[in-house]
Order: sequence, then C-alpha cells, then structure tokens
Amino acid sequence: MAVIETIVVAFWAMLPAYVPNNAAVLAGGGRPIDGGRSWGGRRLLGDGKTWRGTAAGILAGVALAAVLTLFAADARAATGIAVPAFTPAAALSLAAGAMLGDVLASFLKRRTGRERGAMFPGLDQLDFVVVSLPLTALVATDWFRTVFTLEVILVVVVLTPVLHVATNVLAFKLGLKNEPW
Repeated sequence: MAVIETIVVAFWAMLPAYVPNNAAVLAGGGRPIDGGRSWGGRRLLGDGKTWRGTAAGILAGVALAAVLTLFAADARAATGIAVPAFTPAAALSLAAGAMLGDVLASFLKRRTGRERGAMFPGLDQLDFVVVSLPLTALVATDWFRTVFTLEVILVVVVLTPVLHVATNVLAFKLGLKNEPW
C-alpha cells in the first residue's frame, strides 16, 4: 500500500472513532454517568461525562460509518483507493470504543488528581484509539484484520495526536471547549 493510500485508509477507517468525542461535546449536558459519586474523595468521572453526550457520540460515529459505507464504492472508483465499507459491528465498536476510552481516561485523570479539563499528554490524544481498536479487533475480527494492517495502525498512532490537537484548538477558538487540549 502506498503512503498516501495508507493515510487515506487510516483516516477513513478511524472517522467513526474520531467523531464521537466531538459529537459528545456538542450534544453533552444532562445527567453525569457517575451520578455525582466519588471514590477516594474525588469524583469518579466528573460532570463532563454524561449519558446524553455518550449516546450522541456513539450514534454520530455509527451514523457516519453508515454514510461512509454508502460512499465507499464511489470513493474507490473516484480515487482508486480501496477505502473500507463498515460492518455494523465495526461501526458500533469503533464509536463505542472511542467513548469508552474517553470515559476511562476521565477516570484515570480523577485518580491522578487532575480536575476536569486538565491536560494529560498522551492519554488525551490516544485514549479513544487504545480502546476502540482492540474492541473492534475483538468484535469485528475479520473486518479489523482486513482494514487495520500494521501500516494503517502506525499511521493512526502518528496521525491521531496531530488531528486531536488541531481539532481541539479549533474547538477552543470557536468557543466550543474551555481549553485547547
């Protein structure tokens, strides 16, 4: 697979995992997942992790995967790049894994004494990748093996932090986030 093709496939395949956290920010609010409970004197997750935001994030990721699947054949014909169509299991596991990764990162932040919105380099940029890829490998094994070659995974690990920082700075400048990370 050529470099450009690998980058395009990596980006396309990860879009259903990239979108959920952004959708959650836009649709968030409501009841926090942790119900306000604490552990060791600190909130389990905090007010930023809500049921509504999580559900909206998962739905946005699955919906995007469905749209990408509709256009996959046309994209292949137009570009010559074999972008993947998504199975329902792959779509759901990528989106849900992204949201679960974000929730687990919030839990780790609280355990390490970080407040809501505090920076945690590395974790902030890759939390959703670290959960969505293994979950997808488990739930949609054949699809995962076909799409996520070693080269594609390497591009995801390098590309994701760059995209994460860029989109968060943009969201901050647009007033959608309180901090640029």
